[in-house]
Amino acid sequence: MPSTLAELPIGTDAIVQAMPTGRSCLTRLREMGIVPGTRIRVTRRAPLGEPIEISVRGSQLSMRNHEAAFIAISPA
Repeated sequence: MPSTLAELPIGTDAIVQAMPTGRSCLTRLREMGIVPGTRIRVTRRAPLGEPIEISVRGSQLSMRNHEAAFIAISPA
């Protein structure tokens, strides 16, 4: 099973386990509801693999792989 959101295959659910603090890009994502314990799913990837689109709390969000690599996940 992938250990970060950047490695999660399309259509797979996961639970956010941890996010580091002190990074402004991650603070923005936390404010949008991506916090430990949240269920997420990768819904799409751009043709070159970036950005990725995720479904979280009924919303669709896009992020780059370097941001998703900081988000630790576990199987849902």
